[in-house]
Amino acid sequence: MADGLLVLAGTPIGDPRDAPARLVSWLAQAHVVAAEDTRRLHRLTEQLEVSPRGRVLSYHEHNERARTPELVERLSAGDSVLLVTDAGMPSVSDPGYRLVTAAIAANVRVTCVPGPSAVLMALAVSGLPTDRFCFEGFLPRKPGERARHLATLATEPRTMVFFEAPHRLAEMLSAVADAFGPDRPAAVCRELTKTYEEVRRGGLAELADWAVEGARGEITVVVAGARGASVAVEDVLPEVLSRVADGERLKDVCAEIASATGLSKKALYDAAVASR
Repeated sequence: MADGLLVLAGTPIGDPRDAPARLVSWLAQAHVVAAEDTRRLHRLTEQLEVSPRGRVLSYHEHNERARTPELVERLSAGDSVLLVTDAGMPSVSDPGYRLVTAAIAANVRVTCVPGPSAVLMALAVSGLPTDRFCFEGFLPRKPGERARHLATLATEPRTMVFFEAPHRLAEMLSAVADAFGPDRPAAVCRELTKTYEEVRRGGLAELADWAVEGARGEITVVVAGARGASVAVEDVLPEVLSRVADGERLKDVCAEIASATGLSKKALYDAAVASR
């Protein structure tokens, strides 16, 4: 095992007073501080009244491939490297995964300083089930790719947490409503821990209508899992096709079975059309 240590540290998602004490300690002692945005790091260190002892380097999505070997070399030589991103935990929808895997491959010890998490905070205040959940990050931007990905989640029984940019929020919520149903419970959490923190709860279609007016700031979306999600579209598709063959309207059959199983009406309809 190499003598170096890679420290992944969570940073405040809004209020600098949420910074963990160990983050302050590591900022003062690490040989190298790798930051997603060095300017934002400088503002944070001023707020925390701490001065990094070591060299401060940028480490973001555009340079992480080139910079990772340099950092692993420092780690292998025995240095401590502190990795921080703009907000939250490195490697969770932020740079860091590449460095973690490279450090592990080089037999370097990796540890973590836990900190604020938009995912967990949004989940906690959403009012939706928290016993089982999954984090989906950002959905694909292209409508077709997004629709295909959402179709795979339509029967997911766990509560789902997403990130989204404010200017894409209305479109995203509308797409999720199409895939999961307009009344699926959800919560839009905006500007968590900040001055204008806001949590909107309701059905997906209702939230999509609200978002059309424009939402600002950092957005986290929490969506309830599907009821009766142990049943897959493929399980009920033969019944759908059989009833349609007997003369029932496809739309009516899909609505009835979706209501009974918790499956997406749209997912059932699309699967039936594709199988014809």
